[in-house]
Amino acid sequence: MKIFTSAQIHELDNYTIEHEPVKSIDLMERAAKVLTRAITHRWPQTVPVITFAGPGNNGGDALAVSRMLTEQGYQVHTFLFNINGHLSADCAENKRRLLDNKKSKNSFVEVTQEFDPPQLGKGILVIDGLFGSGLNKPLNGGFASLVKYINASAAEVVSIDMPSGLMTEDNTYNVRTNIIHADLTLTLGHKKLSMLFPENQQFVGDLEVLDINLSREGIDKIEAHYTLIEEDDVRRLMLSRSPFAHKGNMGHALIIAGSYGMAGAAILATEACLRSGAGKVYCHTPRKNVPILQSTVPEAVLQIDHEETTFSEAVDTEEFQAVGIGPGLGTGEQTAVAIIAQIRRTQCPLVCDADAINIIANHRAWMQQLPKDIILTPHPKEFDRLEGRSADSFEQLSKARDLSQRISAYLILKGHYSALCCPDGHIVFNTTGNAGMATAGSGDVLTGILTGLLARGYSHRDACIVGMYLHGLAGDLAVQELGEESLIARDIIRYLPKAFLKLKKRK
Repeated sequence: MKIFTSAQIHELDNYTIEHEPVKSIDLMERAAKVLTRAITHRWPQTVPVITFAGPGNNGGDALAVSRMLTEQGYQVHTFLFNINGHLSADCAENKRRLLDNKKSKNSFVEVTQEFDPPQLGKGILVIDGLFGSGLNKPLNGGFASLVKYINASAAEVVSIDMPSGLMTEDNTYNVRTNIIHADLTLTLGHKKLSMLFPENQQFVGDLEVLDINLSREGIDKIEAHYTLIEEDDVRRLMLSRSPFAHKGNMGHALIIAGSYGMAGAAILATEACLRSGAGKVYCHTPRKNVPILQSTVPEAVLQIDHEETTFSEAVDTEEFQAVGIGPGLGTGEQTAVAIIAQIRRTQCPLVCDADAINIIANHRAWMQQLPKDIILTPHPKEFDRLEGRSADSFEQLSKARDLSQRISAYLILKGHYSALCCPDGHIVFNTTGNAGMATAGSGDVLTGILTGLLARGYSHRDACIVGMYLHGLAGDLAVQELGEESLIARDIIRYLPKAFLKLKKRK
């Protein structure tokens, strides 16, 4: 699924109007019917409704919804804000249609100067139709005051397309006190980029994407810089396994992980790698970790470091198809030197996570030595160490894309919607996973999955997409039985086989 910018959303609307063909007012009517259906599904006729409509097409949607709700027996009071004396053509037409309804006419106010706000309290539903995806600057003046008034009330708020005041992409310099706090956002066609960022959850509330039958041809033609992974996309990428397969042609993987006291990181990454289909998995770890790894992951072959407690020296990787390095290694100077030597020496696909990333961040000059197509998997704090702190998620994502292009890396910025930044500038968002996965070791599991898929023969891009999706899907399957609070990293590994089965059943 594509994520379009504000300009592309307008382009897609116009394409639909021109090629369906359909009049813009009829497309708005189509959207209003879907919006009304979603609202009536959640709120009964007994709930009083107050609609705030802006002067543009978002306001036109809101006016049409007010009319339809009135026709279905809802008590609706509508306020249309026409401060500058100019309405969009479709907004003006929906004003006329609303006034043609006698019930609506008696409860309609057009605000041109002074505004006497209605009482908003518990039990009232506010429909926010002030501004939608076309907004390109922060709200101020009277609209900012209205937003604050709505937010201060106990009324429930449903926003049409976007919470008013929130822009579709970049809100770095927005005034956040002047953005509607919606309980539900009914967005049209596709999710918007800003809806994927954690700091905007407070504005979006529950999110429902409504299909208004925009042109499929137009969607295919418009090139998007952002996409969301869907299950069918992942299913098409899944590799099959020959009946004559043996461990030699299923790929050999090496996991370099776990200083003494952090053996758990090595265990999680190694077992996840095994569970991801690699034919043979080696784990390079300090000598003191050997007993626990031997007993907990007996399927793995151990490579024992010369040092008792740390990773101290780069190893040969000629026999491996993929290497994962970083979980639990620590950031001591000897380990740092060994890690950069290992990165330089490794010729096969390479996944760097955790302390490998922290070490690169501590030695900025080493960034130039990273091989092409390396996979980096930082969480937001680790990424800040690499590229400096960001004002918000949009700025951080922009930096991540710039870095991936600059060094030709695949960079997975981990989060609720983990973002894969590709060397060509495209960004792919994952759609699986849940808050229960916010637990120590989840990242180590992802490292193991990615390394296993690379060893198995997936390309860098496909391994990242399939790996992110499987990781989150395993967490989703686990949380159904265990709940969010009790989920731990090992549970993700435990449900990984079920995630594979779910994807392969319908292939």
